[in-house]
Amino acid sequence: MDLTQIQTLQEPSSKPLNNVEIQESISLEAEIPEALYNGMKKFIYSNPNWDQYKVMSSALANFLFQNGCSDRAVSERYLDDLFNL
Repeated sequence: MDLTQIQTLQEPSSKPLNNVEIQESISLEAEIPEALYNGMKKFIYSNPNWDQYKVMSSALANFLFQNGCSDRAVSERYLDDLFNL
């Protein structure tokens, strides 16, 4: 199996609630190289306020932002993570 193949991906749903938009999370499964996994474990161990979900979400926002994604939520996540490490 290709290490970059994504197993499952579902579109997130946004449900307005009293004029406030709520972003729901989705489940994502991917195989990554062991070296990246070990690096993530070391980072999480030395930064207890982060978990694997926050690391992966931050990495994805970083990738999308740096590759031209113009979605405001992606930009906000990228900048928030950049200044709140």
